[in-house]
Amino acid sequence: MSESDLSAFIRLFQEAYVRCFGHALAGSMTEAESKRMSIEIEQNTGLVVGWKSVKNYAAFIAGHNPGKRVNPSTATLDTLARYVAAAPATTEIRRKKNEAHYPFWFEYRDAQNTGMAPAEKPGSRPADFRRVASMGIMTALGIAAFLYFRDPGSSLFADDFHSVENRALRDNGWWVQSKMADYWARKGENPGELTLFTLPGDNWPQQGKKPEIRNLLLRKIPGDCFAAEVHLKDFIPTENWQQAGILLMEDTTFSGKSIRVSIAYNDFFGGYTRPGEIIIQAISSYGKGYSNPEEILHHTLFSTGGMPDSALIADNLRHSAFRIEKKGNKFRFLYAVGQTENFSFRELSAYEFDMNPRFAGLFALKGFVDSTAVIPVQVRFFRLDDQPCN
Repeated sequence: MSESDLSAFIRLFQEAYVRCFGHALAGSMTEAESKRMSIEIEQNTGLVVGWKSVKNYAAFIAGHNPGKRVNPSTATLDTLARYVAAAPATTEIRRKKNEAHYPFWFEYRDAQNTGMAPAEKPGSRPADFRRVASMGIMTALGIAAFLYFRDPGSSLFADDFHSVENRALRDNGWWVQSKMADYWARKGENPGELTLFTLPGDNWPQQGKKPEIRNLLLRKIPGDCFAAEVHLKDFIPTENWQQAGILLMEDTTFSGKSIRVSIAYNDFFGGYTRPGEIIIQAISSYGKGYSNPEEILHHTLFSTGGMPDSALIADNLRHSAFRIEKKGNKFRFLYAVGQTENFSFRELSAYEFDMNPRFAGLFALKGFVDSTAVIPVQVRFFRLDDQPCN
């Protein structure tokens, strides 16, 4: 393995560790941790990286075994890259048939070698004061960032999207799924905001269509009881199925249960002629094998027939926000819209659903409707709060 490949592998393993555990690799891994990560990788990719290999890689990267050089196979590197990219699960047989060129690893490696500073090779210098100091500084910065973003006593994570560079998003625990590269490249075109686009796709089942949301930005939910909150700016859907909001999922393949809440445009009334409407909508789904999701919330914000002045609608949708709170099997939905950011949330409804979300996603979509326009969505803020379960 060349030095550049080794540096890319080190970075890749560190990112895989963050995705699995939600925090940076700080040292060698225990047998239990290694087995957990191995199982997590297999469950998400359908491919195997043995727990002993995971343990050895972590020890090498942590510098506890600098005399032993690791040499992971290209298949292992591709599996790790698939896990980090949240790629759809496959099997070893299908990969050998369709992707024997290991595209995920080589794409990841090339991106590291061309766009980012490589991680330092462990063992290239003794574990001296400089490395100890460096680890201490990184730990201190991590604690400072945590305390900075933490609301007194409750907030687990917050992101104001001051930087949306790929590396900044990854360092904050985000990863993107089903990347549409040309639109993803425009995510930072409004400084200080994350720009998504209402791209073709949906997790609403449709015959002949694979459930997919393009440029879905995901992160792990570490606890059972939480509140997820997102703030949007100047998002005014004007055509059917255009929407943006929060998606909660049990897994990242759309096989398990999910709940999504969004601001959307609706002009479908079963053949009846009615003015279009801008709505807050929430959908629950049992996942694979269930063809009928349930619309659990449909709240009309504005009727385009009752309010023809689009400037007035735009004023009132200058800022919009959603908040989903989960305690046990009860989900509580809140929203806020207004001309300024200083607005209060209002409860829309509560819903009981036997679901244990493990991932939160920020999304924008327009369904599988070719005629509907792709429009931008400005995401200003996201927060994930810990909540008491009692």
